[in-house]
Amino acid sequence: MKWHEMGQTELLNITKTSIDKGLTEKEAGKRLERHGTNELQEGEKTSAVALFFSQFKDFMVLVLLAATLISGFLGEYIDAIAIIAIIFVNGILGFFQERRAERSLEALKELSAPQVAVLREGNWVKIPSKELVPGDVVRFASGDRIGADLRLVETKSLEIEESALTGESLPVSKQADAFQASDVSLGDLKNMAFMGTLVTRGSGIGVVIGTGMNSAMGKIADMLESAGNTATPLQRRLEELGKILIVAALFLTLLVVAAGVIQGHDLYSMFLAGVSLAVAAIPEGLPAIVTVALSLGVQRMIRQKSIVRKLPAVETLGCASIICSDKTGTMTQNKMTVTHVWSGGKIWNVSGIGYEPEGSFSMNGRDVQAKHHKPLQQVLLFGALCNSSSIIEKDGEFRLDGDPTEGALLTAARKAGFTDKYVDEHFKIIEEFPFDSTRKMMSVIVEDKSGKRFVITKGAPDVLMKRSSHTLTEEKREIFTKERLAETSAALETLASQALRTIAVAYKPIKDTENPPLEKAESGLTFIGLLGMIDPPRPEVKTAIKECREAGIKTVMITGDHVITATAIAKDLGLLPPRGKVMDGQMLNELSQEELAEIVDDVYVFARVSPEHKLKIVTAYQENGHIVAMTGDGVNDAPAIKQADIGISMGITGTDVAKEASSLILVDDNFATIKSAIKEGRNIYENIRKFIRYLLASNVGEILVMLFAMLLALPLPLVPIQILWVNLVTDGLPAMALGMDQPEDDVMQRKPRSPKEGVFARGLGWKVVSRGFLIGIATLGAFMFIYNRNPEALEYAQTVAFATLVLAQLIHVFDCRSERSIFDRNPFENIYLLGAVLSSILLMLVVIYYPPLQPIFHTVPILMADWLLIVGMSAIPTFLLAGSLLTRKK
Repeated sequence: MKWHEMGQTELLNITKTSIDKGLTEKEAGKRLERHGTNELQEGEKTSAVALFFSQFKDFMVLVLLAATLISGFLGEYIDAIAIIAIIFVNGILGFFQERRAERSLEALKELSAPQVAVLREGNWVKIPSKELVPGDVVRFASGDRIGADLRLVETKSLEIEESALTGESLPVSKQADAFQASDVSLGDLKNMAFMGTLVTRGSGIGVVIGTGMNSAMGKIADMLESAGNTATPLQRRLEELGKILIVAALFLTLLVVAAGVIQGHDLYSMFLAGVSLAVAAIPEGLPAIVTVALSLGVQRMIRQKSIVRKLPAVETLGCASIICSDKTGTMTQNKMTVTHVWSGGKIWNVSGIGYEPEGSFSMNGRDVQAKHHKPLQQVLLFGALCNSSSIIEKDGEFRLDGDPTEGALLTAARKAGFTDKYVDEHFKIIEEFPFDSTRKMMSVIVEDKSGKRFVITKGAPDVLMKRSSHTLTEEKREIFTKERLAETSAALETLASQALRTIAVAYKPIKDTENPPLEKAESGLTFIGLLGMIDPPRPEVKTAIKECREAGIKTVMITGDHVITATAIAKDLGLLPPRGKVMDGQMLNELSQEELAEIVDDVYVFARVSPEHKLKIVTAYQENGHIVAMTGDGVNDAPAIKQADIGISMGITGTDVAKEASSLILVDDNFATIKSAIKEGRNIYENIRKFIRYLLASNVGEILVMLFAMLLALPLPLVPIQILWVNLVTDGLPAMALGMDQPEDDVMQRKPRSPKEGVFARGLGWKVVSRGFLIGIATLGAFMFIYNRNPEALEYAQTVAFATLVLAQLIHVFDCRSERSIFDRNPFENIYLLGAVLSSILLMLVVIYYPPLQPIFHTVPILMADWLLIVGMSAIPTFLLAGSLLTRKK
């Protein structure tokens, strides 16, 4: 239905209602039964129990559960308990994250009005908004929340704040007249009001045309329900890793069993040996260490004003290649600010942003004093007098109570010295004619200290120019000639071309006792000047966008504001390159999803968009293989936030709906904070790669030393309890400390990694195999040297192998800090790693030299002379490869 094109008679015929009497209670009951209650419906809910057990369907979790069974079968109960604890903790974390996500629809429901005034059988009555039905006649006033989608039939100075739904930064003036338009966006439907939006000025009456899921808010709820939770790159990589490890474990088990049987060992003993190696191949601590690394990143991000709601989102930020950002409040101040004043053929620039009364005036690059320019003074003073808003200072912060445009006028006047105290002492408001969307003006009758009265009018420039007979120049008051009119029109065009919102100010002297009626008061005016204002960009955002570009991340502006405004801000921020494209909602309507995906990489600004458009844009980027971060604050942003790989909501201006759908909340609503979060995310992923490299290389070393010993028909160099000790202590502590490593210097100069990049990309697989191979060879070499020296002292040789393996891994952990070489990083930068390594060495010495533990771990004291062998062999794997790398660089 094209409701906006219908006249009142057609509207009432289609909805079968009466503007005078509304619906009967009987008819309303029938429609309630037919259409259902005016509530947002949720899909079928998963029970808490089912949701909890669904956390254990992940492939890596199944691998770990298999490892638990094998460990228990082998009698390694400590290992089994540790794995179960890890799985349980991860399951609880996942459960609570998904439960939080379900609250997004509950938050959406809270936006509906609790009660509404409705016309039933000729009487105005209050009913719960959930009982509204199509055809109901509803009335509302300033401060009310709209209870359903309405076609307006009567308005009085009506303005509605729709930013949560459309993203438009200013309240929208509404009127009841029908108009013809196709492919019109929500923000341009001036004769309609939508569920959940807030009336900021005036009053109105409307006919209900959409309730519940058939409202604009209902469509968002439906998209929110259907928008998928995309698996993060880390989750996909860890699942890949789990599959690789299980295949490797099965292969090793079969290899060892086959080799042992061929050499004459009995099948049962070889099966147990093979299974123990398979267990060693799985780094049981990996999920726990990943969780710890992400949690530590979360703590650092909180200090940088980012709150993480879903742990994997931290890492996802690190590989974002597209940031789709809202304009208002994120890239801009969300505070209208006067930047230009024109009067009498002259133009002044105004500095300062926001509602703080700090700033100066300049002309042609030179600072000027407002008191020396009478037209400038009058424009600013009269703009402050013809004003129904106020700015309140509390704890050094200036906050607006009222309309953003009026707030900008008050602030500009204060910068010229016209404080509230000055205005109250010198002027008295006699009468006010409030702003009306039909007149597009507001007027006040003012009396000064001498008793003189005059009318001050502010409003749309084109309207005030038509109502003005005179104009004010620096010298005097003159007739508003065609030449002066042309000059004013040219100034208006100049300001508008800079995407400035313009407002005109005029006045009219009247008799001392006269209170003229509205029509007379607003005619024969003297045109004073124009004020140009804009919601200015945040000063730090331009640098943040530049740094993101250097990091290979494209920033895209998606806004409900007009194309001209969005384009001007984008150019000012350096976001829109010379050949970058700008697209509006109407153009998006004409493109299919596939057609948009073909051209979306060339678009930098999307203006006048609807919630459906935002979801469509995010999906198009994802179809092109991008990892998309989507920021927003309104209800209209929630489906796209949920669909994006990383959803980001605003902490100050964000609605509960947007916050519940997001993974990350910006405490300060600042785009620059996203850049800091991306840096942290990149570092976290690199740290995860570091400890995966460390854990797997260590495990490869453990496996190979056992496998080679079996193939060479040697006794086992390590007993199972020693392997368990290495896995839990030597592997765990340093790996966690790697998760706290500082970022490398060039982390924000690198391009985003491909979402298709595997865990073992960029040479990691080779590093794991080569270091693991050398660790295994060095450990086996130390074992064979001691064992061949005295075959009777098997336990001593095993202790030497145990010590060599531990030290080789602890030296290798420092090599894991850099993608290049152990010599590229200062080993003393990460004090946590130094502490973990020293703790592991101390625990190893306790196991070797503390008598009560020796029987448990099958160790004996090592002679001091043999420590030279152990240290030398354990250093070979790291320094051999590091030395060869340095040689290649030269």
